Amino acid sequence: MVLYYKEFGQENDEIILFLHGGGVAGWMWDKQVQYFKENYHCIVPDLPGHGQNNESEFVSIEDCAFQLIHLLQEQHEDKKKIVVGFSLGAQIAIQMLCINKSLINCAMINSALVRKIPLGKQMVKPSLKLTYPFIKSRTFSKLQAKTLYIGEDRFEQYFTESNQMSLNTLTRVLEENMSFHIPFEYSNVKTRLLITVGDKEKKVMKNSAGDLLNKHDCANAITISGIGHGIPLAAPEFFNDILENWLKGGNVLTNTEEIKRSGSTPEIN
Repeated sequence: MVLYYKEFGQENDEIILFLHGGGVAGWMWDKQVQYFKENYHCIVPDLPGHGQNNESEFVSIEDCAFQLIHLLQEQHEDKKKIVVGFSLGAQIAIQMLCINKSLINCAMINSALVRKIPLGKQMVKPSLKLTYPFIKSRTFSKLQAKTLYIGEDRFEQYFTESNQMSLNTLTRVLEENMSFHIPFEYSNVKTRLLITVGDKEKKVMKNSAGDLLNKHDCANAITISGIGHGIPLAAPEFFNDILENWLKGGNVLTNTEEIKRSGSTPEIN
């Protein structure tokens, strides 16, 4: 299968690979690409089963990770590589780090779920039998778009692509997302990491950020004030500032709070 992706700023020496979340596509990174393409070679794929890759089926997080590693190795071996992932894309980024520990120089992991949802995988198929028809409802899609901070300017594309996504792909995306956990190899990865989570996200997401921090020696983690699940779309300019500041070795920005390491896995109430 040929993975669809777009490239910008190919003349630059450092790559940023942007990996979108489930149910959207590479367009969610448009404002990041617009900002970073002057100084970075930006690569923006549509994951299998999404966007321009909607005729293929999503198989697994691991399958996506192997495809993206192949893309970076085959075409861009000589460039420094940065990976920025959100939600499902962040889970794929973690898997990439664990498959090839020397390929990626830096990674920004945004809103990655790494705690299995109890009975989550088992409930996906029964739940989708009831809810899948609602995807074709504009009212339902409007509600979904609001939770993801998708604006009116992108709603029609989101609605169209949601209708094009197969039931099989949606099932596999949800099953993989809800059953993902930190791979065993993660603690041996030496890639520099920034882990982020919104302070309005669910408890399991905040605890996942703590898990990722405590199991990696080269990680920093921050909570972003006033944001739920969707910082790149909710506040793109602020997100760009956070990423750029971190890449340049700057300090934690205003409206963020550094997550502290703990001797054991933290529980956030």
